[in-house]
Amino acid sequence: MTDAHETTAESADAALAAEKRRQKDELYALDISGVEWQGAPGTSPDEERVEIARLPEGAVAMRSSLDKDTVLRYTKAEWDAFVLGARDGEFDLR
Repeated sequence: MTDAHETTAESADAALAAEKRRQKDELYALDISGVEWQGAPGTSPDEERVEIARLPEGAVAMRSSLDKDTVLRYTKAEWDAFVLGARDGEFDLR
């Protein structure tokens, strides 16, 4: 690659990284105090379970039912990649 191509690729990578940071910053700035948390069907809110809440624009928040203050937030693209990976067995223990 020439220097011009490398600079263009580096610039595109930097722009993509900046856009991802901006999306995450916006996601974590959302007030989610009123969201509806859902656990897996057949589980009790009193037992340890993963809970998710749908956020605007297809984003998702996730937490443990035993640690309600620690919330992870995922963009639509991140959540879609996770769901597809789970469906494809990417996280299966062998």
